[in-house]
Order: sequence, then structure tokens, then C-alpha cells
Amino acid sequence: MKKVLTAILVVLMAGMLVAGCGGTDKKKIVVGLDDNFPPMGFRDDKNTIVGFDVDMAKEAAKRLGMEVEFKPIDWNSKEAELSGKRVDVLWNGLTITEKRKENILFTKPYMENRQIIVVDANSPIKTKADLAGKVVGAQDGSSSIEALEKDAATMKSFKELKKFGDNVAALMDLKAGRLDAVVVDEIVGRYYIAKKPGEYTILKDNFGSEEYGVGLRKDDKELVGKLQKALDEMRKDGTSAKISQQWFGEDIVK
Repeated sequence: MKKVLTAILVVLMAGMLVAGCGGTDKKKIVVGLDDNFPPMGFRDDKNTIVGFDVDMAKEAAKRLGMEVEFKPIDWNSKEAELSGKRVDVLWNGLTITEKRKENILFTKPYMENRQIIVVDANSPIKTKADLAGKVVGAQDGSSSIEALEKDAATMKSFKELKKFGDNVAALMDLKAGRLDAVVVDEIVGRYYIAKKPGEYTILKDNFGSEEYGVGLRKDDKELVGKLQKALDEMRKDGTSAKISQQWFGEDIVK
């Protein structure tokens, strides 16, 4: 009887080892994103997650021979989602900053962006200085907040800085008169404003330029290398330019 039990245990342990080995061979990549961040990643009329970064991630995953899953997350908790291994990468207009580099391993930049100031079309606000005493909105956990913090003098002049879960909600509050201005990624802001002609104005002043990259865990050096190779090939063979044309009407990929 003992011999039979021993044999069963050996078989079970062997099965567990095989399963464990299979688990290390990654077949799927989970992309964490804010699903209300057009045109990088958002839900269409059919509630399907679409966007420029979504198409880029799908193509890169295909070249890596991996399935891809898109997982909406609280963007303000993105680093915790990544370090907790609930997602494998952050790919959704993620700005590369020195602060984020402390906890995130980035690919090379694939797109440039600016932090623009959006006001109502009839607003008397014309410059950054005119924001003194005004209520300004921005997405919580976004690079817009970091850009504002770098310009401490201007931010301190605000009557209030209101933080929102997403940029769309901030722009809706701007139109409703609950905000005087919104600081937002240029790519996102221009995409949204183009759908509301005559309702908003973008000031000439801005809060600086930045670069987008794909974020991974610090110890995922092998994966970031493979991903960077795929992105380089996509740029070289014109695939990323084609995806950019579909979403922006021009090639704006670096």
C-alpha cells in the first residue's frame, strides 16, 4: 500500500513540476490601461476597448507570438498594479519621467507630447498668467499633475486644482462652467476637442513637452528587450506609421 501511495505522490509531483515549468513560458501579456483616454485607449460605441496604443500593443504582441489582454485599471494606482503583477505592462500614453523611472522600466520613447491648457472658447483667459485665481482641472495620477508641480509658482496662483478620474470628465466640467481651464496631454486634448468644434480653445502657453514609453517592471529586462525589438521593427517596416495615420491622420511616431 505504501508503494502505491508513493507512486501516486511521485506522479502528482511530476505533474505539478510540468505545470510549473509551463507557467514560466509566458504566452500572454496583460496590458494595463485607462479605458477613458482617447485616442490612446478607450471604449467605442460597442464597449470594445480600442485606440492607438491598443493597436500598437496588438501588433507588438503578435510579433512576440503572445496573446494580449487589455485590463482597465485605476490610473492613479498604475505602479501598484504593475508591481503587484496584476498587469505586465502599462501602455496608454504613459509619460516617461525621472520619478517614474525609479519604479518602472521603460522602452525607448515612441511619441512626443505636450501638456496643453484648454479653456472655453469664450474664456477671457489668454495666457498661463491668466490662470491666477482660477479653478484648474487635471487627471489625477497623470503627468499633467507632475508638469503643474514643476511650475510651482503658477500652480500656487490657482484658486484650486481639481483632480479627476479621467480627462473626459475634466473637459465636461470645463464646458459646464465648473472649471476655468484644464491641463491635459496634447494628443488626448486635440482628439477630444476636434469632436467638439467651436467649444474649446487651446492656449499658446503650455506646461512643457514630454515623451511616451511603454512601462514594465524593473526586473523584466528580457521582455522589454523583446518588446523594444518589435517596436523597432514596426517603425522600420512602416507598420507604426500606418497605425498612426489611422488615428491621427499623420505619422507622429518617433
